[in-house]
Amino acid sequence: MSEMRQITGRQIAAALGLSRLTQAELAKAANISVQTVGRMIASEGPASGMANNVAAVRSALESAGVEFIPENGGGPGVRLKKA
Repeated sequence: MSEMRQITGRQIAAALGLSRLTQAELAKAANISVQTVGRMIASEGPASGMANNVAAVRSALESAGVEFIPENGGGPGVRLKKA
């Protein structure tokens, strides 16, 4: 996974807050287990897990209106897309 597409556990946690999804809802949308989502969120640094699962979580959160901001000197982050 390229650095541009790589997301962190903290970004996933923040994205959940912004999207108002629960871990269970995110797991269902990404077609993975709640435990897998929990492990990703608990990751220090890049989200742990199989690349396809991390990509599925990213896609589900982007579909919920979240935009991932890559590391650009100020640190990685998330924000809501403009309506």
